[in-house]
Amino acid sequence: MFTIEHEFDATVITLIDETEPHTRPLNEDVVILTFDDRVVVEQMNPDGKEVTRITFTMHQLAELRLALNLPEGNYRIEKED
Repeated sequence: MFTIEHEFDATVITLIDETEPHTRPLNEDVVILTFDDRVVVEQMNPDGKEVTRITFTMHQLAELRLALNLPEGNYRIEKED
């Protein structure tokens, strides 16, 4: 399950972990904040005391998007002029 909320300066997507009862422990929600110039991914640590935050530039996000569909190897995105 997920939710999408549009705020003043960001779109917030929350991925909510769901599972059948007693099959595995639930993971904390993943919150994705999208801004004009970056994407931030947040998740509460399992102990519930600290949020882990990763910030991607738009270029890094583009590379990640490509990497998800490429075979093993080294790649470089060449910027178009």
